[in-house]
Amino acid sequence: MSTIFPRWTNALPTVMAAALVGGLTLVVGGVWYYVTPKYWEVGYMPTQPGGGFSHQIHAAQLGMDCRYCHTNVDKSAEANIPSAATCMGCHTPGLLQVSSRSAEHNAKVGFIRDAYATDDPIPWRRVHKLPDYVRNFPHHAHVTAGVSCLSCHGNIARMPVVWQHESLSMGWCLDCHRNPEPSLVAREEVTRLFDLEPKFEPQNAAARLAEGKKFWEERKIAAPENCGACHY
Repeated sequence: MSTIFPRWTNALPTVMAAALVGGLTLVVGGVWYYVTPKYWEVGYMPTQPGGGFSHQIHAAQLGMDCRYCHTNVDKSAEANIPSAATCMGCHTPGLLQVSSRSAEHNAKVGFIRDAYATDDPIPWRRVHKLPDYVRNFPHHAHVTAGVSCLSCHGNIARMPVVWQHESLSMGWCLDCHRNPEPSLVAREEVTRLFDLEPKFEPQNAAARLAEGKKFWEERKIAAPENCGACHY
């Protein structure tokens, strides 16, 4: 008996099913990899006023502690950004040696002096921002628990311009809450970025984990994992 369709068309349902499964796999894989904070947000580096505040100069070369500028980081949920008055503590003309450098330097920090003179805030651009449905990240709780700045921000002191080092995704936060030991350091070392950096090298992971476990037991840390801890 003659057939309307050639024999090879019998394979069409199988081929179409395989193509559909393959296409769906590619879509799911693409969304899984690309539609995530890790892909879109890590590396975010907004342009700051005055050409950019250099943590590399202030925190590394000058050795300034994070808490000189972020004064409430161990007292408040917000890691406040410095006001013009804070900056003028060093950049007031004639007050400190740092203010009497070259004309190029004076021109670069002119926006700070202008803001101070007019009593206006410096328009710093926020680097780390959580979604509106997330509560403010409680910096004081983490700092007083002994979570190193390096764990979330990387070594800021090595960044000429600050960029987002971690995804800040829910999964990333929960991974740390379930296993906080690798992020815990002595409380007096929390802001000592260069002192801590060797401890965060891969070859020192075991020693850091052992030290963190000791801190975890001593401080009786019970990081919450329930939804209400972070979400409204």
